[in-house]
Amino acid sequence: MPRRTAWRVCSIPGCPEYTNQGGRCDSHRQEAEQRRGSARQRGYGREHETRFRPGVLARDPVCVLCREAPSVHADHHPLSRRELVDRGLDPADPRHGRGLCGPCHSSQTAQHQPGGWNR
Repeated sequence: MPRRTAWRVCSIPGCPEYTNQGGRCDSHRQEAEQRRGSARQRGYGREHETRFRPGVLARDPVCVLCREAPSVHADHHPLSRRELVDRGLDPADPRHGRGLCGPCHSSQTAQHQPGGWNR
């Protein structure tokens, strides 16, 4: 039997729309995605794919936080990609990253990024 999802009011203050996906209604979710931009627009281009990610995952094949699962995400740490660019550092240098598994990456994103879902 399929699981039933409860309908809730959109999480944007003053919006009367209902959503069964939790959080924002479809129109507010779409607005947020447009503001966020694509990965390429946020600076994750060819160098990220060919230099940063492979370098980090080769150095950290196992998640550096839980030390149990394989690393699947190359996470900028301790400075964010934006902070590295602001300081004139190379954000594609693998020295500025760490390998994380999916659950640890999601947890870290929620805790530390502005607008993360845990804020």
